[in-house]
Amino acid sequence: MKKFARCVTLGLASLILSLSACRKTPPHLPSAPAETPPQPGAAVPPPTPPPMNTIDDYKALVAQQILDANTAITFSGRLPAMLPAIVVVNLSMDRDGKLVNVAIKRSRDSAASTVALAAVRRAGPDFAKPRHLLPRGRKTLDFSETFLFDDAYRFQLRSLAGPQ
Repeated sequence: MKKFARCVTLGLASLILSLSACRKTPPHLPSAPAETPPQPGAAVPPPTPPPMNTIDDYKALVAQQILDANTAITFSGRLPAMLPAIVVVNLSMDRDGKLVNVAIKRSRDSAASTVALAAVRRAGPDFAKPRHLLPRGRKTLDFSETFLFDDAYRFQLRSLAGPQ
């Protein structure tokens, strides 16, 4: 009987080993790559601009780019009761967002006009692409921006100034 029990035990053990050798192993899944932090000094891609559904959205995006490029000569907050200078600038952008033309539409202060033109040129020549906003058959998107100056020739842009 001992011999029989021993044969059964050995038979079961070899059956279990045989069956375990036939078991499928799960496929090896590559581990998710660890997110590497940006290297100091490495170029970080600019944030994706917000969607532009209207010309007003596009004007606000261009105005923000102008402000960002000219932080030393801008101001925020409440506008003075009497603005010393107001300059209206005409801008033309091509389909790819290149500044094609910038010109003074209205101004009574030549120094403020010079500041406004320089501020636009400092922010460009590359702006967001206004492709879907271009009128059919037109090569440029033409619009105006109003520069609102304080006594120190710092400015706000009407597109971003908000209600006063």
